[in-house]
Amino acid sequence: MINLFRNYNPLNIIWLAILLFVLRIGFMVQVPEKVEFIFVEPFARLLVPVKYEYAFSPLLNLILAGGLVFIQALLLNSLINHHNLLGKPTFLPALMYITLSGLFTPFLTLSAPLLCNFLLIWMLFKLFNLYKGEDVKSTTYDLGLIVAVGSLVYFPFIYLFLVIWIALMIFRPFNWREWVISILGYVTVFFFLAVIYFMNDMLPRFSHIWSPLGKKFPDHISINSYNYLLLVPVIVILVLCFFKLQQNFFKSYVQIRKTFQLLFFIFLITALSFYLNSEFRLSHFLLCAVPVTVFFAYYFLYATRRWFYEILYLLLFISTIYFQFNKF
Repeated sequence: MINLFRNYNPLNIIWLAILLFVLRIGFMVQVPEKVEFIFVEPFARLLVPVKYEYAFSPLLNLILAGGLVFIQALLLNSLINHHNLLGKPTFLPALMYITLSGLFTPFLTLSAPLLCNFLLIWMLFKLFNLYKGEDVKSTTYDLGLIVAVGSLVYFPFIYLFLVIWIALMIFRPFNWREWVISILGYVTVFFFLAVIYFMNDMLPRFSHIWSPLGKKFPDHISINSYNYLLLVPVIVILVLCFFKLQQNFFKSYVQIRKTFQLLFFIFLITALSFYLNSEFRLSHFLLCAVPVTVFFAYYFLYATRRWFYEILYLLLFISTIYFQFNKF
């Protein structure tokens, strides 16, 4: 399976569609009666003044989510190949993203984090261009806008604003204008939201939007035991990837090294921002799929023992399907 996607063959798109279906077959067989879909935060509910939470049937919800994942996989694959992050063109990023996006049952349906992955991929297109750009003030303004829009859809996305400044530190010499203009981009969106609040006589409640930022980081989270079992192959592959990256780190171009550093920070920020949710949802970690996809693809592209990496991926693939049918 891995060897098939190591090559950049357009026919792999067909295999991707097949794998996407197979990774969702367990949910299709045991589809629930209702599946809720919330794509804006409560404070932005004024922007969508209709009831939409159950607008789609569970099966249609699943199909639409699968279609979005497929598009995101191809976009991410195109981005990675365009910037030559892996050293040669391949379809492994698309394969890894489709696999990771089917890892847990909450990943399989429409959700705010799934929509935000479009914004995160869009951010990556712009962030990777900071390295060689001469005047990037318009780019940083756009990035601030994207984070603000993402915050309306899913509030923990607000922490992706830190990624803009981290990228400026990694890719650019210090220029205070570039840092400040990213704030202006973010403020622009919330200025118009404040106007809407004012027109609806709700302006005193506007400051409550950022109250979750003061929440204490939780001491523990409750996750089903089978989810921990699914994380075992994920953690093993990540550890192997970091070892492989360490071996080849100084052999890579400076831009590639800096890009992987940025992706690592994105992974940390998306993983740790879950606590801003009023209710813990496993679907939050779908945001982590974007940076982890690149790490997984890097490992499977440069792994040398075919029997080992094929079995490792097969273990991840089969366990994902197995736990869809067996929910403990």
